[in-house]
Amino acid sequence: MANVLAVTEQKGGSLRKVSLEVVTAARRLADGLGGRVDALVVGAPGVDATSANLGGAGADRVVVATDPSFAHYQADGYAATVAAQVRRGGYAAVVFAATASGRDLAPRVAVRLDVPLAVDVTELGVEAGKVVCTRPVYAGKALQMVRLDATPALVSVRPNTFPVAPGHGGAGAPTTETVAAETAVARVIVKELKAAEQGSLDVAEAPIVVSGGRGMKGPEHFHLIEELAKAFGNAAVGASRAVVDAGWRPHGEQVGQTGKTVSPSLYIAVGISGAIQHLAGMRTAKTIVAINRDKDAPIFKVADYGIVGDAFEVLPALIEAVRKARAG
Repeated sequence: MANVLAVTEQKGGSLRKVSLEVVTAARRLADGLGGRVDALVVGAPGVDATSANLGGAGADRVVVATDPSFAHYQADGYAATVAAQVRRGGYAAVVFAATASGRDLAPRVAVRLDVPLAVDVTELGVEAGKVVCTRPVYAGKALQMVRLDATPALVSVRPNTFPVAPGHGGAGAPTTETVAAETAVARVIVKELKAAEQGSLDVAEAPIVVSGGRGMKGPEHFHLIEELAKAFGNAAVGASRAVVDAGWRPHGEQVGQTGKTVSPSLYIAVGISGAIQHLAGMRTAKTIVAINRDKDAPIFKVADYGIVGDAFEVLPALIEAVRKARAG
């Protein structure tokens, strides 16, 4: 039996939404390999492994490893714990999330296991008993097909690309097992976390992202971007690198090659020309809407819908239209 391990993520003692997507991706592999899905939960004592419906996403078993030093992501200890569980379980594949912490953790585990890693994967499958995957390359201009011959096959999946289907999991709750955490000597210790404004969505996980660029002309105009995001009710505010570099918006909102990679259902780019670095972080969005005064802006080449016009005229009308649509 070829089992698959899904490495979940937690924040503040509760599992993050992306954990369900990781389990869903692992389920897809396990079905092709004929094995079960184990979901690994790593955190401080008291971490709520039931805070997300892991069974509904496809997990057959939940494995919990806790240590007081794991309240926040701790690279050395987390990597040692995941690697130890992989060896203990003899898994055929391991699935991570391509989030900020996942991009740090997965390579560390790959080095410990001495196997290759496929990152930022958007499609997964099994052919002739081997894991095959698709990942964007060249800033999203091409798709690379990869077959992983090594065992275990390690992949990190892009958030928002493996949504959980209702009723995807099997009947009954998954069994739970507790294992020892590997408390490696920490070379980096997290002293403090500065949380985003309460209630704001993470741009990497939000189903809708409204991003602003230099076309907004100044930080004082970003209230229009915020109002549009608020009108949708489930949207996050994003920004281009130029905006973040200018100090208009925090780095946590930056979308692009040197920021966060997003794959929302809807991406609205306002006053963003569409430099290759920005496109690398958002071109896999399911629907892209561009608002720009320059009809020749590169962003229109990847947009599904485009509005050539002044953002300060378009945004108020769009905000009102969205509010009316939601109210109706």
